[in-house]
Amino acid sequence: MNKIFFVIIFCLSNITFAQVKMQGVVKDSIGTPLELANVIAINQETKTLQSYGITDQSGRYKLNLSKNGSYSIQVSYIGMKTFTEAISTKEDDIDKDFVLESDNALDAVELTYEMPVTVKGDTLIYNADSFKNGTERKLEDVLEKLPGVEINDDGQIEVEGNIVRKLMVNGKDFFDGDTKLATKNIPSNAVDKVQVLRNYSEVGQLSGVTNNQDNVAINIKLKEGKENFWFGNVTAGTGASPDSELYLLQPKLFYYSPKFSLNFIGDFNNTGELALTRRDIRGFGGGFRAPSRSSGTSINLGDNGLGFLTTQNNALEIENKLAASNFSYSPNQALDISGFAIFNSSRILSKELSFVQYTDSDLGIPDETTEQNSKERSNQGLAKLSLAYKPNVNNQLDYDVLGRFSKDVQNQNFLSSVVGNTNQLEEVTPFSINQNVNYYYTLNDTNIFAFEAQHLIKNEDPFYNALLINDPDNNNEVDPNDRDAFDTTAEAMGFITSLENYDLNQNRLIKSNQLDAKLDYYNILNAKSNINFTLGTILSRQDFNSNIFQFLDDNSEFEPTPTFNEGRATNDTKYNFSDVYLGTRYTLKTGKFTITPGFSIHAYGNKNSQFGVTYEDNFFRFLPDFETRIQFKKSESLTLRYQMKNQFTDVTRLAQGLVFNNFNSIQFGEPDLQNALSHNVSLFYSSFNLFNYTNVFARISYNKNLDQIRGLTNFENVIRTSTFFNSNFADESVSANGRIQRTFGKLRASLSTNYNYSKINQFIQGRQSLNEQFTQSYIPELRTNFREAPNVRLRYRYSISDNNQGTNFTKFVTKAPSIDFDAYIWKSLTFRTDYTYSNQDDGVNSSQSFETWDASLSYRKNEDSKWEYEIKASNLLDIDSRIRNSANNLSVLNSETFIQPRFITFRIRYEL
Repeated sequence: MNKIFFVIIFCLSNITFAQVKMQGVVKDSIGTPLELANVIAINQETKTLQSYGITDQSGRYKLNLSKNGSYSIQVSYIGMKTFTEAISTKEDDIDKDFVLESDNALDAVELTYEMPVTVKGDTLIYNADSFKNGTERKLEDVLEKLPGVEINDDGQIEVEGNIVRKLMVNGKDFFDGDTKLATKNIPSNAVDKVQVLRNYSEVGQLSGVTNNQDNVAINIKLKEGKENFWFGNVTAGTGASPDSELYLLQPKLFYYSPKFSLNFIGDFNNTGELALTRRDIRGFGGGFRAPSRSSGTSINLGDNGLGFLTTQNNALEIENKLAASNFSYSPNQALDISGFAIFNSSRILSKELSFVQYTDSDLGIPDETTEQNSKERSNQGLAKLSLAYKPNVNNQLDYDVLGRFSKDVQNQNFLSSVVGNTNQLEEVTPFSINQNVNYYYTLNDTNIFAFEAQHLIKNEDPFYNALLINDPDNNNEVDPNDRDAFDTTAEAMGFITSLENYDLNQNRLIKSNQLDAKLDYYNILNAKSNINFTLGTILSRQDFNSNIFQFLDDNSEFEPTPTFNEGRATNDTKYNFSDVYLGTRYTLKTGKFTITPGFSIHAYGNKNSQFGVTYEDNFFRFLPDFETRIQFKKSESLTLRYQMKNQFTDVTRLAQGLVFNNFNSIQFGEPDLQNALSHNVSLFYSSFNLFNYTNVFARISYNKNLDQIRGLTNFENVIRTSTFFNSNFADESVSANGRIQRTFGKLRASLSTNYNYSKINQFIQGRQSLNEQFTQSYIPELRTNFREAPNVRLRYRYSISDNNQGTNFTKFVTKAPSIDFDAYIWKSLTFRTDYTYSNQDDGVNSSQSFETWDASLSYRKNEDSKWEYEIKASNLLDIDSRIRNSANNLSVLNSETFIQPRFITFRIRYEL
């Protein structure tokens, strides 16, 4: 693998150095350098764009041209006459300046060839066709080729180090701005322009008084001819696998007109290809943002859904059905109506082998080997309706309602070297309704009011059943090693131990009701400063009920009385939280600096009632925040932020009754838990140089938690019982990450780094345990972007994870080189393949490795052909499993997850 990397890099280097550099300065008629002037070179022989550049603040430009060629150089600038000159290259570099004359017509600049990248204020505009080579099929393939744009490992779009939170098509939200659904489904041949909107504001009235520097949105401009017509594609496929027949059907249909748009995305397959995972749908916020997001208060309502064994791309069998539709309608200029509906159904069969080494081996906790086989069924649905009414520039009213539901079931067989065989069943059918009302009113040029309110109702009802084998004849053995591993826990829980099985069950019901609202007043003092006053509140109520019972041989229910925790095995807890706060922020712009100090004063109220006792805590808290931004250039800045936060827990950590997380993890809460206080500092640097297409970002953050809620954990062999406390020891974490990316002609090189250090304190077996973790990763990457020749991407991921858990110290080293290759052959064949080799080493045992290799070959008569035929192969090496090493605050885990076998499918795609 290393030899292949060396040969490819050597060849790419030769291509890079076999070029002539042309550079100089663009000025106006009086000698003033022109920034953001466009300079392009058109190959006279092929009539295609050879190179392009944009001048920097000194008017400098730079082009990379082939030797011994003839080119037409065009230099343009708004308000200036376009300058054209023919040049020929030889072996030497060229230095040449250009002078542009004024054009009194001041019309838009006309170019015979469109610029790949242009800048208009805070907007970067990429001409998609300038970066395509014919192998692209979806939006993601285009975005990956744009300088300054990245698709990260989670499928999110990153621009200059910031996550893109909203994506639009022709100015209309696509599924409320969800980027992953867009990148995986919008066809690449429909994309004309990709507009990156920096400093993006959802509300135009607040754009001048709110901090939008880190807000980035993307708008996709469709090609001419796509409006008022249906477009998209339908893919159907079949194939064979060792166990079953394969099928795939993926309709992707889109309709856009000035007043109305409608999209439909379907995905029905058993090949493991997912438009959206369960995790994506759970995180689908529908564009909702909490009004209190910058108040300094954070309250956790908890997540009581199922913890499925594996992610959907790591399973033996995967069957998925997705139907999603999105619409928008504008009956007039003042009113916009939009919405979407998504339904996803998945059936998954998974298997995982693990070796678990628990923290501090001298505490007597045995190592454990486990085998887990799981059948998972999940049906998820969500729907949203939005209304936006803007009768004039001074008024805007928004209303949104989002409903979601799911029905999740997991059957799992758990075989432990310590506990033995256990069958588990988990079921949950949660639902939630979220409503949002916003009103923005501009009184005059200096006074703006904004009201935002959000109401959430959430209902969760998880059920748990565990069936453990029991030998009733060994209950009285003195030596614990001669008894069943669960016997001691069963006796402490009050279960009947004379049966041949422990049939354990638990019902839980968690109801949440929360109102989050605030009123903002903005006063623009002058062109350089403004002040903001905020009055807000958070009102939250949670009800938690649970009970544990045992099924006996006659199917009757037995409710146990534990011998610890004062015999409490049920919960009926009511938790009320309130926060009323007043905040202010002052923004001052002076030179390159933008300074925003602020603070908020909070009146908190906490009350929980359970077992006939009410626990109440009311207090005031002052929370400061501060931000300073230095704008070195238009596209280069440094931002320092500090914020103090109050963090509040959910009801399940307050409830005193026993709760099964699963049969080997039992918890009970502490009603007197206090809030945690955190200090958060971050420094962020971002730079995007259009002169040499160098993109740099770096972020470092520090977090210190005081009175953090931590666990008091006791083990009985591998079965743990935990409660919670406010730690007197400060927990700290430091993280740093960054990326530098630079384009050299048709080559783009990047280096990404990431560092994380964390220190947490907990108590295990009655003894303080300090857990320290330090991870570091380095990812160099080199990729090409040729229009005619094949393209390749080389990537190498090197990561180190050091884990110190008291007496246990582990170190994991991961090395993962990868290569992606695509070629457009004879203007009709598209060949794509990707290969990754992963090696993991813990420094003690033999290193473990696995390889993944996928490939596809497709044919279409030409770029305009309606039909395309494809053969696609996944897991070509037919590996059985993937290896993963990880660590948490209680254990170190080495796991082997079994995956789908080699799949080969034949597909037909029809373009509308």
